[in-house]
Amino acid sequence: MRRLLTGAALALTIGVTGGCGVSTQQEIEMGAQYAQQINAQLPIITDAEINRYVNVLGDSIARLTSRGDLDWRFYIVDSPEVNAFAVPGGFIYVNRGLIARTTTMDQLAGVLGHEIGHVVQRHSVKQMEQQQTANIGVTLACVLTRVCESQAAGAAINAVGAAVFARFSREDEMEADAEAVRNVIRAGINPNGIPQMFEILLEERRTRPAGVEAWFATHPLEEDRIELTRKQISSYDPALLRSLVEDSRNYQTFKARLNSLPPSPAPRQGE
Repeated sequence: MRRLLTGAALALTIGVTGGCGVSTQQEIEMGAQYAQQINAQLPIITDAEINRYVNVLGDSIARLTSRGDLDWRFYIVDSPEVNAFAVPGGFIYVNRGLIARTTTMDQLAGVLGHEIGHVVQRHSVKQMEQQQTANIGVTLACVLTRVCESQAAGAAINAVGAAVFARFSREDEMEADAEAVRNVIRAGINPNGIPQMFEILLEERRTRPAGVEAWFATHPLEEDRIELTRKQISSYDPALLRSLVEDSRNYQTFKARLNSLPPSPAPRQGE
């Protein structure tokens, strides 16, 4: 062990394993520390214009939710794999490979709206509150600090992080889908990008499954989720839906700039 748990992380671990609920302040502190670890271990894109765009788009959705008071942050992971995940406290990560599969702005907005939905519903926090065993203490120690560093340290964020913050039940996924529809509509964005993105990913799973393995490992997705989101969307006034934005020149400029960057780095050994 190279580093012991910080005071905040230890307090949170004790609180969760002791059966106490996780407060909003604890959630924010945990998320900030976990995000610091992610940003140190995963290849995060640092281009200022690209980051500005994704944060403006993400914040336009998140600030209108019931948790708009969180200090929301949005990051792009420089990975060709299709994936996205949310860290408690308002930290959202989306892989470069997922953005590459989008064709219009509303599709990325739908993904962000979905991950925002997980934070709004506190799905990760509820999981931790339910896992009232010693294991969650070990997991949080690995996640929040470097105490689990070893020869397999490169896989810590992917393996442990996915277990704690990315793997949700089908019920949680559908709840986040419903949040996504509401979230993007409030932001003036067309929600049809949500089922469209699902269809893109399902089609790729049929034709080239290797590229979307990470997504389907952490996001259970079948045709019924497409049907449910389309049914929810159909409950809105068609005139309202027609008035919502599907794409923009700024989005296409953002995507072109992202595509112009050097190829994503190869995964580190062990990831």
